[in-house]
Amino acid sequence: MDASSPLSVLLLLSLVTISCLLLFLQKRKKNPQSTYPPGFKPYPLVGYLPQYLANRHRTADWFSEMLANAPNNTIVFYRLGGIRKVITANPANVEHILRARFDNYPKGEMFLTTLHDFLGTGIFNADGKTWQMQRKKASYEFNTKSLRSFIERCVHHEIETRLLPLLQQASATGQVIDLQDVLERFAFDNVCKVSFDFDPGCLDPESEEESAQDNKTSSFTTTFSEAFRSASSLSAQRFRYAIPRSWKIKKLFDIGSERRLRESISIVHEFADQIIHSRKKEKQTKQDLLSQFVASSDDYSEKFLRDIVISFVLAGRETTSSALSWFFWILSSRPDVEAKILDEIRSIRAKNRGSGMNGYDFEDLKEMNYIHAAISESMRLYTPVPVFTSQAMEDDILPDGTHVKKGWLVSYNSYAMGRMEANWGKDCLEYRPERWIDADGTFRQENSFKFTAFHAGPRMCLGKEMAYIQMKSIVASVLERFELEVEGKGRCPEKVVATTLRMKDGLSVRVRERNY
Repeated sequence: MDASSPLSVLLLLSLVTISCLLLFLQKRKKNPQSTYPPGFKPYPLVGYLPQYLANRHRTADWFSEMLANAPNNTIVFYRLGGIRKVITANPANVEHILRARFDNYPKGEMFLTTLHDFLGTGIFNADGKTWQMQRKKASYEFNTKSLRSFIERCVHHEIETRLLPLLQQASATGQVIDLQDVLERFAFDNVCKVSFDFDPGCLDPESEEESAQDNKTSSFTTTFSEAFRSASSLSAQRFRYAIPRSWKIKKLFDIGSERRLRESISIVHEFADQIIHSRKKEKQTKQDLLSQFVASSDDYSEKFLRDIVISFVLAGRETTSSALSWFFWILSSRPDVEAKILDEIRSIRAKNRGSGMNGYDFEDLKEMNYIHAAISESMRLYTPVPVFTSQAMEDDILPDGTHVKKGWLVSYNSYAMGRMEANWGKDCLEYRPERWIDADGTFRQENSFKFTAFHAGPRMCLGKEMAYIQMKSIVASVLERFELEVEGKGRCPEKVVATTLRMKDGLSVRVRERNY
């Protein structure tokens, strides 16, 4: 056959085409982002929209299942508008994103603009030099002994004068309370004191009586706390639209949720501005974060200070209450863990102060290794902040071989990371505090790129110690005095992924005084 004949040329082209196709398919097979878990193959044009809508009520567990079935626990998520997001539960990838290539993965334009109305350029919604300056100053303040002592006093006061009396009243009347709501109000009071040195009194029963008597200050304080909750929830809702950025249309016409968000943010900003303005006029320096920022420089604008403190209030209000709600729910079906916690409390009491019930100091809290482990284990399974997202500045390849293109979103899923067999072994779904305890009984720190409840790398949570002080104090103080019976225990509450992982219908509990 003549090599120059049309048939030969056609045959040669066919062989080349088939060879290229086989090579392409082989490469796709080896590339983890082209191998789809069962039921997770994207549709043309709409990507994963059908699957997302079908699982919108259970997104946390849906993504966890997909990541568990994906090669290297990593997937590429296709959204409408050509948006691509790499989602991973692989610690090697997380370390690469948060440490090794930190500069390549800032929060990015999409994240910053989505939360800008509420958080402005505060530390949790900033990149580059703006973030570096705030981080450096906040890091210094969080490591001062004076702030730690101030935090201890605030937590102790809120527990002894509000939380425990509230539980005592519920016990005496047999009232069923929403513990999630109680913990959120506790956290809001506490973090406002630490950030502003202002007490909103959300957990104070007297504040409700004052409000009913038309006390203007109390009424506005209540409005502030409600507006903050609304602004937080509605801002997070922007990330959950099936069509990305479609919230901008509602904002343009000032309708629906965007109108409510604007009104809530206006109240929050007005309230914060009043406190900041008065604080800048004061000559006496207080111990809260705002006072420390004001004292360090006269150049900070009131808007800049407002953005900073609102970011800290948001973080403090949402995270610890989420963590403790899930902790107490788990504990309701684990009497063995509760018994060990009580044994540790009695041991510390006997060793340090006898049987008196007058709160715990920092040294007491340091000795609570098992409580520390029990709380950490609940956060492993029910991470307060379930997802963290950044945006790639340049093309990259993750350690597991996944290709990332410039402009793609990149997320690590903390909720899923705690449920990966590759990370925690075959008992990864089991609640077992002992995995955090060394042979000598002390708490064992875990790799922060594997246990990401407090983030990792340069953006590691500055309030980690503050959070554990608050959570351990609450757990020890409450369980020492009361038994909590969860209504419908054994049935997992429906999860709501907002700014944090919340329970849709709260956590209903009955409270009984503990008999010794």
